[in-house]
Order: sequence, then structure tokens, then C-alpha cells
Amino acid sequence: MCLEIRYRSSAVCLLALACSSNAAVAQSAYKGAEHWMPALTADGQPNIQGDWTNDTYTPLERPAELAGKEFFTREEALAFEKSRTDRLEAQSADDIHYDDAIWQAENYGKVTNLRTSLIVEPRDGKVPPLTPAGKARYAQQLAAQRAAKVTTGATSRSLAERCISWGNVGPPMVPPTYSANLEILQTSDAVIIRHELMHDVRIVYLDGRPHPGADVQWLAGHSIGRWEGTTLVVDTTNFTDKTNFRGSPQNTRQDIFATEHMHVVERFTPASADTMRYEFTVDDPATWTSPWSGAMEIRRTDGPIYEYACHEGNYGLANILRGAAAAPR
Repeated sequence: MCLEIRYRSSAVCLLALACSSNAAVAQSAYKGAEHWMPALTADGQPNIQGDWTNDTYTPLERPAELAGKEFFTREEALAFEKSRTDRLEAQSADDIHYDDAIWQAENYGKVTNLRTSLIVEPRDGKVPPLTPAGKARYAQQLAAQRAAKVTTGATSRSLAERCISWGNVGPPMVPPTYSANLEILQTSDAVIIRHELMHDVRIVYLDGRPHPGADVQWLAGHSIGRWEGTTLVVDTTNFTDKTNFRGSPQNTRQDIFATEHMHVVERFTPASADTMRYEFTVDDPATWTSPWSGAMEIRRTDGPIYEYACHEGNYGLANILRGAAAAPR
């Protein structure tokens, strides 16, 4: 019942958001919020537990029409938010996949910040160019996709289609199209980040352990953390070459894969009782010509998060394989 109410009320929330001229505009918490002291856990750590969302209309990369414009004015930010809401609600009647305005919305509104991209470095708001090795790998990837005309088995389909991972869990945590919700739990020696989409759990170890050897790899890497004042600093390595950056398809390139050499540093800083500043820096010298960094606001929600029962994995994939087996050769 709670899940039904959450999505049913989202349409009302979207309508109110589109009509209101007083929609919230975040003043970029990551641009310099006043120092705020959070409550502490029983272990004396800053308490960042609870339900959160990183849902936003702000794209990962700055759109071409906003080239050279790092910040919106307040009026421009409100207009940008309204244009994205209008686009969401203008779905064609013959698009029968599902009703995006209900399925992809929540019972909370999106808060538009004044930045025109999540990427803050390079200053042009774009992911840096690929290295020669990255370009060669990208060309090979495109060629392999064009050649894959026939489904030969489950592994010939993408991780997302198989309901294994969308990549939004990160790091870095780039919000997906919908269900951009997460729960943070803490113990004395670990921080656990549990994502609604796609039912993934990250463990950030605080017990002083080092990263394992390079031969041990995870899709989301291996994360170790430490507290610097009220900021949780997370260092992640040991990725695979199957790690892609999948945020909202409308906002984020889906086709760039990093390598096992990727290194990500994240910073979680409580900025108020209901907001947290999230910053990240990504470095993979085998993929990009320079590191790149981003920042955004994470906001508390009422929760809880729900199981993401991925039907593509439950039914769709099995039917794809049956259809491929029955198709004429």
C-alpha cells in the first residue's frame, strides 16, 4: 500500500511542481554551505543514517546549448526545471511502454540547483576526452555491438537488461531515471549504502583494512573510508572493465566503460538536518585524458525504499532467449 501511495501521489506532486513559481532552488550546497554539526552515533561518528535521494533534473554533463554557462540565475533554474517537468508529462499517447509521468516520478519534487551540470571539473562541465587507448576500446565496443545481431545466450545481453546492475550505484553515484532512492546504515566499522535501483548494496569499510590485490574485482569496486571531521571520505578501487556509468538515459552517456584501473574518491558531508553534500573525483588514465569531478545535493526522504523487482530479468530475458532460439537462422 505504501508503494502504491508513493507512486500515485507522484502525479499530484509533479502538477504542483510545474504550476508553482516558488519551487525550491538549491543554492548548490557543495558550493560552500555553512559548517553544520550533525548528531553523532553511539560510536561518536557523524550520523548520516536514514533514507535519502539523489534525484535531480541536473544533467551529468552540461548541455551544448548551455556551453560556457556554469550557473543559472534563479529564474533560469526554475524555467529549466519546468521545461523538464513539461517534457516528462508530454509523453505521446501512442507510447505504450509505461506512463513516465507516474512511473518515473516520486511523491517528492526535484530540487533544481543553480549549476548547469553535475560535473564541476573540468569547468566546461564535460567528461574529459578519451585517451587513445580509450578511443580504441570504444571503437571495438561499437563494432562488437553492431556485430551482435543474434542473441547467443544471457551473457550477450547487457548487465542492465539482465537486471544485474545499472551502474548508478557507482561510484560515482549518478542518479538513475527513477527510483533514485537509497538507505544509509552505520556500524562502528562500516557504512552500508543500500540502493533501491537495482537492489544493490555497497559496503564502505572503516576498520582500516587496505584494498585487496588487483586480481580481486567488483562491479562497484572495493570501498574503504575514513572520517575527516564531519566528512566521510570514501576511496574505491578494484573495479572491472565492465563498469559503465549509467545515470538517467536523458542526462547521462550510457556508452562509456572504464577499466580496472579506475580510482574514485567520494566525500559525503552533512550540510543540514535534511541535506548532504556529495562530491566525487574519478580518475582512470586508461580511459580519460584527465581526472573529472562532480558534486550534487543528496536529500532526506520519508522512506522506506522498496524491492526493485526487475521484470526484464524475471520474464523478459527468458522470452528474449526463447525468441532467439526459435528465430530462423
